[in-house]
Amino acid sequence: MIKTNLKFSGVKGLENAILLSIVLFLFNLIFPLHDVFMLAIIHEGIVFLTIYFLYNYLNQSLTNKLDAPLSLVLNIGILGALLFFILSIANSAYEADINGKISFNFFNSLLSILLIFLFIASIVYIFTSFRELFYLRQKKDPSTYFNTMLVFFALSFFSSILMQVEPSLDYPYSAFFVVTIILISLNSIRVAWIAFLTKKQKYYLLGLSIVLSVVFSLSFSLVFHSEIVRQMIYAFSPGLHTVFSLVMIYGAIYFGVIFFVTLFHLPTAEAFDRKAQEVASMMDITKLITQVFDFKELADTITSMTTQACNSDSAWLVTNSKNGIELNSVHKIGYVDANDVSNRLLGSGDASFEQIEVIDYDSLFRDKKFIEHHFHSVAVAPLKMHGKINGYLFTARTKGNAFDTEDRKSLQAFAYYAAVALENAMLIKESIEKERLEKELDVARDIQRKILPAVVPSTPQLAISALFVPAFEVGGDYYDFFELDEDNLGFVVADVSGKGISAAFIMAEVKGIFESLSKIVQKPSELLTKVNEVLKGNLEKKNFVTAVYGVINKKNGKMYLSRAGHTPIVICSEGIVERVQPAGIGLGLDFTNSFSNSLKEMEIQLKNNDIVVCYSDGIPEAKNSLGEDFGYDKFEKIISDNCSKSLDEISTLVMRELSLFSKDHPQHDDITLVLFKWKQKQ
Repeated sequence: MIKTNLKFSGVKGLENAILLSIVLFLFNLIFPLHDVFMLAIIHEGIVFLTIYFLYNYLNQSLTNKLDAPLSLVLNIGILGALLFFILSIANSAYEADINGKISFNFFNSLLSILLIFLFIASIVYIFTSFRELFYLRQKKDPSTYFNTMLVFFALSFFSSILMQVEPSLDYPYSAFFVVTIILISLNSIRVAWIAFLTKKQKYYLLGLSIVLSVVFSLSFSLVFHSEIVRQMIYAFSPGLHTVFSLVMIYGAIYFGVIFFVTLFHLPTAEAFDRKAQEVASMMDITKLITQVFDFKELADTITSMTTQACNSDSAWLVTNSKNGIELNSVHKIGYVDANDVSNRLLGSGDASFEQIEVIDYDSLFRDKKFIEHHFHSVAVAPLKMHGKINGYLFTARTKGNAFDTEDRKSLQAFAYYAAVALENAMLIKESIEKERLEKELDVARDIQRKILPAVVPSTPQLAISALFVPAFEVGGDYYDFFELDEDNLGFVVADVSGKGISAAFIMAEVKGIFESLSKIVQKPSELLTKVNEVLKGNLEKKNFVTAVYGVINKKNGKMYLSRAGHTPIVICSEGIVERVQPAGIGLGLDFTNSFSNSLKEMEIQLKNNDIVVCYSDGIPEAKNSLGEDFGYDKFEKIISDNCSKSLDEISTLVMRELSLFSKDHPQHDDITLVLFKWKQKQ
């Protein structure tokens, strides 16, 4: 909204300036001589308003160039030189045509008016540019000083009319003119923007100030002392002649001040450039840290900027790794040399490099190993984050002075940003790895969910309940049921070693093997032997599977059972718990006859309301905050105390006790609980 209003007011200012310029042009064509007092007053008023509106318009237009002071100075110089050229040509041209006074015919009048309009536009632009330079880089509001000068410019403008009417009234004009020059001198001192120029720009400004100071001085001399130019401008408007003279004086004084101020700033220009370069580099690195996540790219930028900020000849960055140090980035030095110097300095044990260390020429020269690198001074800064050093930033000079305090501060700042970038890179790497593991776990959970049966079989004589509680890190628990025929039901509870996606894939393979073999092999011991044979070519040496496989006759309640290294089976009969543990080793641990020889098969006759409990090691091995196991005894006591209850109630009680026991300790293994309850026909 504010920008729109400014734009609107600027357009209106230009329209008013153009309109008044047209009125002024026509007025001078109709009344070429202003010898009548009233005409002179009206004419001066139109000239003043034209200057005023043009000043307002240019004031808003030049605001966009506040960050380019040298462009403004150059524009002032071009217009100043143009004015001097036109004044010189006009002076010579009119002198060639006349002797003494100018003869104002129609052609001369028209040409003079056009030149006057060019003068008005030029001096208003120059004065407005001075105003923008006056306000540039000022910490406090100096508008009072500049506005006071504007008031005296206006007073000088109008007092010149009085002197034209009555030459004896020159005292007010002289007083206002002198005060205006004093205010111009005071305001010319406000050149704070020079300090923010680079050394190259200051040299450029120094040359410009010399030329422009001379140009404005000569232009003032022509305006004030050349009778021909004086007649041309003064005859048009005494006020304009006064303003023209004052602007030329302003230019001569202002650029004279600029010359000396710039000259005084030159000794510190290099230090200022260096500090500005350091700040700009810090800003660039800050942006890169938030936008670029490749540590190699960030390291290249940091080493490059380090050489600029520290005024060094080379820089390189190393990080700590399992095998020692790793060279990540070099700038203006070979990898072999950088690696050699790094290993010698860090491996020498002479310095801890907990803080910035500078190794000077004498130290390097004493060590003949460094002579080949021609280094005069080397500075080392640790990449420290959270009290841990993750690497080092090196910078070196082949000649010149050793690194001073300012160099150390710059190096420390870049080392800090490098440490932050390295920390971010490590966090991002960990985040990517975590995301990969999460996706892997999602796949494993999906496999596990699809492998486990959606529903459990149900018969009048045999009640079945199955409970599975997955851990955060997916394990390899698996259970399933197989309808072998009308009378027999097979079941398996297994646990694959390992966790994650690999355990899930093995579990899927085991499921397929059990499903296939259960259709053709009835005896549990024979089936487990066949499963072990199939796994021989598919299971890695580090993996194995524990399992219990059984068959229950749904008519007579006989159960045939074999165990391959799995947790014991618990049978609760009439409130008494018995731990059944047929011999057998895990699947995949041995592929010789030793496996089949170790397997034993048990036949158990179930009685009415007998409960058979199969489970994984996630129950007895659940831990509390003290690292104690839940154990078999607690588990079996829950079964014996609640054997009269339904299977679902027993499962709920087991999980409740487990949760209370391990509430302060995370679950690290899957929990599987499968219960059978035999109901004798009455």
